[in-house]
Amino acid sequence: MKIRKFISVAIAACLVAGSIAGCGGKKAEDKVIKIGVFEPTTGENGGGGFQEVLGIRYANQIHPTVTIGGEEYKVELVEVDNKSDKTEAVNAAQKLVSEKVSVVLGSYGSGVSIAAGQIFADAKIPAIGCSCTNPQVTEGNDFYFRVCFIDPFQGTVMANYAFQNGAKSAAVITQLGDDYSSGLGSFFKDAFAGLGGNIVSEEQFQTNQTDFKAILTNIKAANPDIIFAPSSITTAPLIIKQARELGITATIAAGDTWENSTIIENAGADSEGVVLSTFFDEAEPANDEAAAFIEGFKKYLTDNKQEEIIPAVSALGYDSYLAAIKAIEDAGSTDTAAIRDALKGIQIDGVTGSITFNETGDANKDIAFIKTIKDGKFQFLTTTTVE
Repeated sequence: MKIRKFISVAIAACLVAGSIAGCGGKKAEDKVIKIGVFEPTTGENGGGGFQEVLGIRYANQIHPTVTIGGEEYKVELVEVDNKSDKTEAVNAAQKLVSEKVSVVLGSYGSGVSIAAGQIFADAKIPAIGCSCTNPQVTEGNDFYFRVCFIDPFQGTVMANYAFQNGAKSAAVITQLGDDYSSGLGSFFKDAFAGLGGNIVSEEQFQTNQTDFKAILTNIKAANPDIIFAPSSITTAPLIIKQARELGITATIAAGDTWENSTIIENAGADSEGVVLSTFFDEAEPANDEAAAFIEGFKKYLTDNKQEEIIPAVSALGYDSYLAAIKAIEDAGSTDTAAIRDALKGIQIDGVTGSITFNETGDANKDIAFIKTIKDGKFQFLTTTTVE
């Protein structure tokens, strides 16, 4: 009677603990690992941030679990909106820390990534940038990585393309206080001048500025062959339309942020001939993972009432997720420092190509895609690299 009573009490205790498969086991609902999604879905960069989020969500749909120590864990995304703002970025980062995420993905926008970087480092939580290209994102931060190329490379690529296609003079337009815009503009300027090109005008504008006629009038007087204007999705159509309204016929070029269909929608026919650099082109799948992604993600986009055009940042969002789960599996642990250490040595065949990280946490990438806007669509021109 006493033995039977003891067994009954023991079984009851296990049931209360939710561990009918053995009191020492982990409860099924505890087998969850959290990945933070640190992106702008509102504000100046909300459009691009949302595209990145879609890539991450789709990756989570395709790869919903991760194996740690022989046990399968569900991957739960914890999404925060950094609102395209450096102050809000700090608040959003602190929220992810309080949620005890094991790794963070993001952000679209280098400025918010830089602003939040120390928060993640202090908490010893690794972060993987998707498309934040400014070198300062990873500089001096042992916990920040990224799957995209960086601005010194992108600026040089665009300078090379411009010069090789006959541009001998250039104007550069950048946004004051924006790390992405000012950084990329500076790298383009230095590379173009290094090739023998002439920078005939340098102009800056304020955040939320909508009237660019004054700076564009200065540029028109300088008569450049090309205008390089790295800026946000919101600003791009304003610069394009106002330049054409003033009769400026120079080629207008920019970086990866301009690969967004809203620019074409808002600038209309004036956007024809715009040239930009980007990370991915669906016509050129790098491997089997990319081919499967292209087919599946297009269906995912239409199911979510989005255009059936794959933005490069969505592909990078997907790749950042692949890097995260690979590092978690290689670490064999939910310990954030162990995941950071594992990231240093991973190799994945991502949608945007093979990804490994160098000593500063930057992806070892050496190719960019050049696209133009033609007939109201982004069209592939060429791939280019830097010797």
